[in-house]
Amino acid sequence: MADANSRSVLIADDEPLARERIRRLVEALPGYEVSGEAGDGEEVLAKIAQMAPDILLLDIRMPGMDGMEAAQRITTLEAPPAVIFCTAYDHYAIQAFDVHAVAYLLKPVRREALADALKRAGHINRVQLQALAGKESGADEQLAIRTHRGTELIDIGGILYCEADQKYVTIHHVRGETVTDYTLKELESTYPEHLLRVHRHTLVGVRYIQALLRSRDGQNVISLTENYGQLPVSRRHASSVRQWLKEHRPG
Repeated sequence: MADANSRSVLIADDEPLARERIRRLVEALPGYEVSGEAGDGEEVLAKIAQMAPDILLLDIRMPGMDGMEAAQRITTLEAPPAVIFCTAYDHYAIQAFDVHAVAYLLKPVRREALADALKRAGHINRVQLQALAGKESGADEQLAIRTHRGTELIDIGGILYCEADQKYVTIHHVRGETVTDYTLKELESTYPEHLLRVHRHTLVGVRYIQALLRSRDGQNVISLTENYGQLPVSRRHASSVRQWLKEHRPG
């Protein structure tokens, strides 16, 4: 008998052997149950209506209605499942923005990558529902990061801070950390309403800025909300941080 607390998973792929392999991977992980399978986009929509799965593992290239079109239709549902693409092709990743996909995994899907994507699916699905209800401004803005697991989609509004270290930047977000080869300058210029420069090596997510403080040794630090800690602010950027706080945190 299935655990009442298990999250239900629908597997969609036109190749039976591919579905079987994904099923084995899912069933080897605690807390998940495969509720059904589908071989094309039309069947995906029918199974979602019938089973209301929590998570959809979706191939892209399928006969008839492909996975991307099915995913686009899924975004219009009142309570859509979290979508994780499992595909052999990496050039559809940007389109995954538009359908709020949790992750973009390349075949052959590795157990560790799938486990990580499934774990994040619950968090992302709640963000999707808030966005559909119009409760969270900017929740539909996402950043695609190529990693060893495939392509990871990060909600811009969930970025705590970005920290440069030599040739890479580590993005610290509400679901963990992700390393990217995007530069701080690229991120700052692309998302000026979401990321504020506080140091030569650091951008901060503005929604998590609580206050500008002085540390015991006299250094300026940004205090983040929800106990996410503090970050150093350089003298060069202290005035712009104060100005931002004056404009956005009156009183």
